Amino acid sequence: MRVMIAPDSFGDTLTAADAAHAIARGWTSVRQQDELEIAPQSDGGPGFVEVLASRIGTVQVADVDGPLGTAVRARWLLDGTAAYIESAQACGLHLLDDPPSPQSASKASSYGVGQLIDAAIGSGARTIFVGLGGSSCTDGGRALIRALGGLGSAAARLSGIDLVAASDVENPLLGEWGAARVFGPQKGADADTVDRLEELNTDWAAVLSAAGHDVANRPGAGAAGGIGAALFALGGTQQPGAVVVADRTGQQELLETVDLVLTGEGKFDSQSLRGKLVTRIAAAGGATGVETIVLAGQVTLTEDELASAGIEAAHSISEFAGSVELAMSDAANQLELLAAHIAGGVADSGVNPRRRA
Repeated sequence: MRVMIAPDSFGDTLTAADAAHAIARGWTSVRQQDELEIAPQSDGGPGFVEVLASRIGTVQVADVDGPLGTAVRARWLLDGTAAYIESAQACGLHLLDDPPSPQSASKASSYGVGQLIDAAIGSGARTIFVGLGGSSCTDGGRALIRALGGLGSAAARLSGIDLVAASDVENPLLGEWGAARVFGPQKGADADTVDRLEELNTDWAAVLSAAGHDVANRPGAGAAGGIGAALFALGGTQQPGAVVVADRTGQQELLETVDLVLTGEGKFDSQSLRGKLVTRIAAAGGATGVETIVLAGQVTLTEDELASAGIEAAHSISEFAGSVELAMSDAANQLELLAAHIAGGVADSGVNPRRRA
């Protein structure tokens, strides 16, 4: 049997590549006869460049300002005249020295992302994909535009260049479902900080609107703390990050050659059903007659929800390990053991009909 192993990252515990190799080790320990296709995926967040670099392009390195101003070494990808940038490489939560706090949420900046775009322009890129997700900032992309010389200068420099926000996020910049109120608390913002970030982004949206860029309510403007809004103001468009990666890693071609897909993410819940990577893979697999099994840190979906998403089974690492704490502290090992457990229940004629570990 040919098995495609195509997980997303598992939050802060495992990269997509690490997760894929852990699943592969566990699966092979039980089913040595199977042929594995290891194809980690990304929706534009952390791991976007790593996943793409396994298939295309040449990795570039740039020293840029991190979220709080300290220099960081960021990786990006150049493939001919197409550049692939990962915002988390310059302003990711993982780059904070300490756990996220109201102070870091207030100060975190997208400046380094602008520096990466500048590097891509300088390398002759004519199309620039910016993967959005996992950011520590909620500055609406103001610092990104400042790094490019300001709104007018940035627009001029990007004239004739296709700028693409690679993101599955549909949130606007402002309001109840905007960047500050939805994602701010995940970045350490308390209630007062959320209110302040909302005010600052409201002022920023007015500046953009006065310059002819009314982008605040555009779906996706709130991605990566509002970096989406800045990219749209600079003439950017949006493509789902999962689709960008799938196209460039030959996902569809692989699906047509395999018998089973194993995918996963940190938390498989109702948000996963809204076009996120795992359900996109399941839909694509279903279209080619391939069944999908999900391995996730936590699973909160019902049997009916799994069936409606075309997923044969969803297994929780936390349930298998006995606790969320062990699932996170020993993530790779527990994922490997869970994969071995699932492999033991799979017959060549089909997958185990059980839906939970």
